[in-house]
Amino acid sequence: EAAHWWNARYGATHSALFCGEIEKHASLIASSAYPSCASRLFDLKTILDFSNPHQPESARLRHEFGKPLQHWAAHSAAEVPALLNAVQQAAEQGLWCVGWLAYEAATAFDPAYAGAVHAAQPGQPLAWFGAHQPPLALAACASENQSTPRDVRWQSPLTREQFNTSVARIHEAIAAGDCYQINYTTALQAAANGAGSESAQAWFARLQSAQPGGYAALIDSADMQVMSVSPELFFDWDGSQILTRPMKGTAARGATPEADAQAAQNLRSSAKERAENVMIVDLLRNDLSRIAVPHSVKVPQLFQLQALPAVWQMTSDVVAQTRAGLRLVDVFAALFPCGSITGAPKRQAMRLIHALEPGPRGVYCGALGVVRPGLVPGRIHATFNVPIRTVVQHDGQLRCGIGSGITASAQADGEWEEWQHKQVFAKSLSLR
Repeated sequence: EAAHWWNARYGATHSALFCGEIEKHASLIASSAYPSCASRLFDLKTILDFSNPHQPESARLRHEFGKPLQHWAAHSAAEVPALLNAVQQAAEQGLWCVGWLAYEAATAFDPAYAGAVHAAQPGQPLAWFGAHQPPLALAACASENQSTPRDVRWQSPLTREQFNTSVARIHEAIAAGDCYQINYTTALQAAANGAGSESAQAWFARLQSAQPGGYAALIDSADMQVMSVSPELFFDWDGSQILTRPMKGTAARGATPEADAQAAQNLRSSAKERAENVMIVDLLRNDLSRIAVPHSVKVPQLFQLQALPAVWQMTSDVVAQTRAGLRLVDVFAALFPCGSITGAPKRQAMRLIHALEPGPRGVYCGALGVVRPGLVPGRIHATFNVPIRTVVQHDGQLRCGIGSGITASAQADGEWEEWQHKQVFAKSLSLR
C-alpha cells in the first residue's frame, strides 16, 4: 500500500528504490535478531534543532518528526547517488528529508577514495535518510526526565604513547611534503547496556545541555540512534547560493572572565591556529570552485571566534553562487567529506588517516542534516553539519569520535590536552 502511494506521488523509479528497500530489510526486521525492530519502527523520533547559518541569533530551525513516510539506506557506494537523488526529488515535492552520510561514503563520489577509507562500520549503512511530511514546530526539546539511562563509562582504545607515535608520523609526512595538515581522530567507546530509543532521547537532552546551540539532531532509525550536537556547519545551500563554514582552531575556555578573554585573544592571534584554519579555507575554496559560477567564490569572514562551553573555536565563511542545474549529489561530489575533518591536500590526507586510524569513522566526520523544500518552487534547501561532537548508539555500543588538526607546529602535549577539552560534552552522559 505504501509503495502504491509512493509510486503515485513520486514515480516508478523511486518507487522501485522504495520497494527494493522494503525487500532488502523485510527479513531483517522480522528476524529474531531484531525482535523489537518492527514495533520500534513506528516509535521512531527525529529531533532537528539547527541554528540559522546566516543569522545565528534569529529563531532556530526546531522540529520534531515521528516515523518517516519512507526511508532510504545505501549499503554500498554505488547506491549513495541514487539515494541522494531520491531525497532531492522528495524535497522538491514538499517533503522534509533528514539523515546522514558516513565518512566512508566518500567512495561514492570519487574512486580515488577507495584506498583512503576503511569499509563501513559493520551492520551500518553508508547513508540513511527518512522522508517526512512538513513538520510541526518543536515546543521544547526532549526532557531528561523521560527516562533514566544507565551510566556511561567511556573508554579510549588509544593510549598516550600511541597518540605520540601517530603525531610523530604525521610530522614526518609533513616534513616529507606529503601533506600539510592531518585531522587525526579516535573513537571513545562505551557499553550501551541494552539502552534503546528512550535512552537515546534522554542522552540527547543531556548532550544538548552540555553543548547547546549549533546544529543538533537526534536521528533514530530503529536499530541505530545518532545524537549530534555539532557546532560546525558543513554547508547551507538554497539551490543557488552556498555557504560553508569550516571550524579549525581551538583554545580552552578560561576559568575567569579575564582568563577567558585572554584565551580568546590568544587563539585569535595564534599563528599556528590561523594557519590551521586558512589551510582548510583554501581547500574549501578549491572544492567550491568545482560547482561555482566563475569568480563567485568569496571569503567574507575569516578567523571568527565562536564560544562553546569548554572551548573557543575559530571559523571562517566561504561562499559561492552555484551553477544552474546543479543537484544535491553534485554538491556532495564536490565537497564531501569536509576538508576540516580530513586535512590537506584532501586525498593524501585521507590516505594517511587510513594508515593511522585502525577502523572506520562512521557517521562521525561524515555529514548530517536536512533537505527541505526551498522558497522558490521546485528548488530545495539543504543544511548539513559536520557531525563532530556526535554520539552513535548501535549494536549495544556507544561511540564518540574525538580529534584535531595536526600541523607542522602542533605539539603532542597541546593536542592531547585539546582532545580532553573536546570530550567534556560526552562526559555529560555519565551520571552526576
